[in-house]
Amino acid sequence: MKQQSGRVLVIVPAWNEENNVGITVAEILASDPAYDVVVVDDGSTDATSIVAREAGATVLVLPFNLGVGGAMKTGYTYAQRHGYQRAIQVDADGQHNPADIAKVLAGLERADISIGARFAEVGDYTAGGPRRWAMVFLASILSRIAKTRLTDVTSGFRAANRRAIDQYVRYYPAEYLGDTIDSLVAAVHAGLTVAQIPVAMRARMSGRPSQGPLGSTIYLFRSVFALGLAVARGTKRRTA
Repeated sequence: MKQQSGRVLVIVPAWNEENNVGITVAEILASDPAYDVVVVDDGSTDATSIVAREAGATVLVLPFNLGVGGAMKTGYTYAQRHGYQRAIQVDADGQHNPADIAKVLAGLERADISIGARFAEVGDYTAGGPRRWAMVFLASILSRIAKTRLTDVTSGFRAANRRAIDQYVRYYPAEYLGDTIDSLVAAVHAGLTVAQIPVAMRARMSGRPSQGPLGSTIYLFRSVFALGLAVARGTKRRTA
């Protein structure tokens, strides 16, 4: 297997993002010549794959929608098989600023996983009501598990070194919030370390966010359940 010395794989999970993914890929490639971009088309029914490929990305097409977890595990498997030592997730909708990729990657100098955090005194990203309560609760619990202060454990803007890439290939759940919460709990239980880097999030370029008012309320209950399930799984793996 060829080692991609100095190269960074930027994994972009995308589902029906034809209006955003081209700009996102172009921004990533323009930000640093050492970045390789792989877009994982998660069963899109629009022209996401075509637009991403035309913008300069390698495109992996899933036959049907697996969710972010399934798309990211595909991306990490690609990273492992092609010898990348560092990989980072950047969402296709434009909220993750490619100019901040280098900052998040710098967190890997002291940890296996580096999270670009929205609630760390940088930028003006806000979340209110049940969604915000859930984020605070999740962060407090996971901070204890990871033994470091975390404020944004549901952020998808996160980087992984080779140890973390290998861990994600072994275990990266596809169910709701598994790609952020469960995967992080499992990684910490496997002995990996976590760092947090303050970043500012941007507004989504086009389309509507997945969470409306009702979705935000449901988020509170589902996130607590997801955390409980993740912790239970981690305990079971350690005692097996």
